[in-house]
Amino acid sequence: MSVIEVRDLHKHYGSNRAVYGISFDVRAGEVYALLGENGAGKSTTVEILEGYRERTSGSVSVLGVDPAGAGRAWRDRIGIVLQSAGVESEFTVREVIELYGSCYRNRRTVDEVVELVGLEEKVDERVGSLSGGQKRRIDLALGIVGRPELLFLDEPTTGFDPSARRKSWDLIEGLVDSGTTVLLTTHYLDEAEHLADRVGVLSGGSLIAEGTPAQLIDEISGTVVSFMLPDDVAASDAVTTFAAVLGTEPRLSGRLVEVTIDHPTRAVHALTGWALDAGVELESLSVKRASLEEVYLQLSSEAPA
Repeated sequence: MSVIEVRDLHKHYGSNRAVYGISFDVRAGEVYALLGENGAGKSTTVEILEGYRERTSGSVSVLGVDPAGAGRAWRDRIGIVLQSAGVESEFTVREVIELYGSCYRNRRTVDEVVELVGLEEKVDERVGSLSGGQKRRIDLALGIVGRPELLFLDEPTTGFDPSARRKSWDLIEGLVDSGTTVLLTTHYLDEAEHLADRVGVLSGGSLIAEGTPAQLIDEISGTVVSFMLPDDVAASDAVTTFAAVLGTEPRLSGRLVEVTIDHPTRAVHALTGWALDAGVELESLSVKRASLEEVYLQLSSEAPA
């Protein structure tokens, strides 16, 4: 069952095509991440799905309803975490959560919300006295206070320290385990790789790739083997030498040798066998799968301007 269905979505501003013919689904109970550089069309797409921006053409269904004409009952079923909510600075954390929570019929208690977002010790502090990361937690609190079936998260961990980011990931995973569907936009590619069941990559208003993080990594890039160039091998001979050993041409950056391959076991066996025969040590030998960030950068560089 799809919670979100988008078909041939367009949004034009005169000659500027902010969103151009994208289609995708978000299934019940999954985390779907929309990735793209600034201006790729992420925010426009999400605002259309939230019912805050009109589309030029195409069809959109969110929780079985067209958000362009959705009413109060529909909004009671969604939660939204904006990039910046602009919460009233003179209110206490408790007052803000009570105020916004009063808009929902099936809301969480203040105590439950502050515990979930880690603001128990700040619940009676004024919003204006909090740090940027703590204010961002309030934004997250307001998104989940109404027990949403569908949660829109727009750059939810911006301003968080590493510990707070990890805790927010645990919170999101807990929400998904309890049945919430999440549409996530983020510039942290490790966040998308950790949280997302599927990823859609936007560039120039078009959807240029879609799949699970593992699928995108496997389709776009193989395994990367890297090591430092041994002292006994001249830089001028490195590419030829290791191309013969590995069966494919490596990349040389200073003393760092890197090669992307599809069969790492065979390649590492050949490489270490050569090193043993030559009596050299391969410093910083590393075998790693490409990250979602590397795949994203490759897709973005290859996308039409």
